[in-house]
Amino acid sequence: MVQGWKQRMDGINFDAISVDRKKCREKNAYYHNQLKSYVQFLIPQQADILEIGCFKGQQLASLNPKRGVGIDFSQDIIDEAKKDHPHLEFVLKDINQLDLDGTFDYILINNIIGYTEDLQVTFEQIKKLCRPDTKIILIYHSHLWQPMLKLAEILKLRMKWPEQHWLSTRDFKNLLHLNNFRIISLTQQVLLPFYIPLISVWFNKGIVHLPFFRNLALNHILIFQPSANRKDPKEVTCSIIIPCRNEKGNIEQAILRTPLMGQKTEFIFVEGGSSDGTLEECERVRNLYKDREIKVLVQKGKGKGDAVREGFAQARYDVLMILDADLTTPPEDMSKFFEAIIHGKGEFINGSRLVYRMEKQAMQFLNMIANKLFSIILTYLLGQYLKDTLCGTKVLWKKDYDKIAQGRVYFGDFDPFGDFDLLFGAAKLHLKIVEIPVQYKARSYGTTQISRFRHGWLLIKMTFFAMRKIKFV
Repeated sequence: MVQGWKQRMDGINFDAISVDRKKCREKNAYYHNQLKSYVQFLIPQQADILEIGCFKGQQLASLNPKRGVGIDFSQDIIDEAKKDHPHLEFVLKDINQLDLDGTFDYILINNIIGYTEDLQVTFEQIKKLCRPDTKIILIYHSHLWQPMLKLAEILKLRMKWPEQHWLSTRDFKNLLHLNNFRIISLTQQVLLPFYIPLISVWFNKGIVHLPFFRNLALNHILIFQPSANRKDPKEVTCSIIIPCRNEKGNIEQAILRTPLMGQKTEFIFVEGGSSDGTLEECERVRNLYKDREIKVLVQKGKGKGDAVREGFAQARYDVLMILDADLTTPPEDMSKFFEAIIHGKGEFINGSRLVYRMEKQAMQFLNMIANKLFSIILTYLLGQYLKDTLCGTKVLWKKDYDKIAQGRVYFGDFDPFGDFDLLFGAAKLHLKIVEIPVQYKARSYGTTQISRFRHGWLLIKMTFFAMRKIKFV
């Protein structure tokens, strides 16, 4: 028989444990409320959720799941959870025998993983309940806190638990790699697990996110998912959105130079009130190249971000792509983005212009410095590496964009360019972000429509907005 929770805790009085857990939860209400609030930020409502180590189900119920299943090792706790939350499912299960029906959008493992005997077996069991897009949220105590937690047990501020495995983040990453999971992000939470007016908020909302201090946090939170399988390109369709304003000289080349990808490819021009005849050129190209699926939309709103959203709303196919009509990112490179997403290399593919050398006049020096600064800041804020946040070429699955659109109310309509809107939304959904280096070319037609200082100030304000909505929650 597989060794799991029950054998790991052999000889322990489970009823006594359940009583102690209730008492300690009451004593440490501040800590548990902080954790509950952060999990609510991580997991959207109306998802299918499995919580392993669910206690009495308060956390699971607060997430308002479409389907919620809780697993715990105490029959007493399970009975109380069923009584308090009859609309949810609660099961007495061994973590290494997860014979449940169906799969889940999110699996939450809350400070219980260290009590399993064989973590490789545990992760194998968890994988059975996953789809390729399932996100697993693993919360575990830092091994640096082991002496403090032992002291808390002596002082009866924390219940006495059996000895657990104290694994480092590197240990977890290695185990996940062995079981074919890929890491999406790692964050740290809680420096002070008890309440001191003003001070606790300062430490737990701000200081915990600073270099050095974050390594001292009590909770480390790994978000990961199964390594994705390759999709057959013959079964995948593609929509390419081309926002355009005063780009008449590039319209035909956008069609001629962009490869057809997958089973079907459609092109959607979203024309934004040009003065050089761009709209007429889009219509001419559509009528000329009848062998290709080409739509022409007249933008109702203003700004590139609005144009992208209008185009995405009209897109019919599986993969959504953005191609800037200035063609400074070569359209021929779009096939690289398509290959990356159907091969499961990532769920959000972002172009990076800052890897290869650029043509002269492609990007001004101050713009390059600003791009690199935004790269450093957003890598810190989003918890995933980004070298070029403002490259217009972005690719994602339509089903994931639909989720971003549904959750846009959290951020609001704050981004006229669309880059941060998509990146923040992808990070909020824990989509795996991967970058593809692209050659950045000088314009062959028209002039840039970006105001370096006015738009730069707007980007700075959006970055501070992200700090409040994503990092310091």
